[in-house]
Amino acid sequence: MSWSDPIADMLTRIRNASRVGKPQVNIKASKVCEGIAAVLKQEGYIQDYDRIEDGRQGLLRIVLKYDPEGRPAITEIQRVSKPGCRRYSSVEDLPAVLGGLGIVVVSTSKGIVSDRNCRANKVGGELLCTVS
Repeated sequence: MSWSDPIADMLTRIRNASRVGKPQVNIKASKVCEGIAAVLKQEGYIQDYDRIEDGRQGLLRIVLKYDPEGRPAITEIQRVSKPGCRRYSSVEDLPAVLGGLGIVVVSTSKGIVSDRNCRANKVGGELLCTVS
């Protein structure tokens, strides 16, 4: 496991679980990972998430979403800003994923939000990941 980058670990676990058709995945809990899960739920990429207390750090249980044919809602999820190379963007320069069909998860001064909320609130920040 990647202890130096919990966001990349979270995204990899979600990517691997959705590719093999798992109904849910457990991830080490953190405020950033919980914020990303909240954005994914709000944008309709996952069904639900909840925090499980285990006496230590805790876990996030993410329930993945599939269509009636069994195809995952998340087809691609990639880390943008990495610990060795942070990527920031102003609201005018936010990238459009799949021509606006995907989202960018952004860490702003208002919390972790999607690129749509960034444009509505006119705020930029660190580009955490792209989801399509």
